[in-house]
Amino acid sequence: QAQLVESGGGLVQPGGSLRLSCAASGLTWELYAIGWFRRAPGKEREGVSCIDSSGGSTNWADSVKGRFTISRDNAKNTVYLQMNGLKPEDTAVYFCAAAKNYYCSGFSYGTDYWGKGTLVTVSS
Repeated sequence: QAQLVESGGGLVQPGGSLRLSCAASGLTWELYAIGWFRRAPGKEREGVSCIDSSGGSTNWADSVKGRFTISRDNAKNTVYLQMNGLKPEDTAVYFCAAAKNYYCSGFSYGTDYWGKGTLVTVSS
């Protein structure tokens, strides 16, 4: 059974940094693009960033460009989201997801697995 487990969330002050991790098990890692999504209180879920199987990355959300960086460690079956310059509007539950496609465009056709999420709160 495939599983995605997020970690690294927490409370941080505005301007601070966090690194989220998404550890995968039970799937053929190199066949999947991995995306980060978030759901802020009272808002719909939005795509944040994605990395394809070869390491090419895409920021889906304009609001995170220049602040968030996604990376992938294939030896550890783990994807990271480095978040710098955090703002209160970044407060959300962050989820990672996997789409069985080499490219991030694969998420247009559906998502195969979701993690349970990790809460990020940006507040002073």
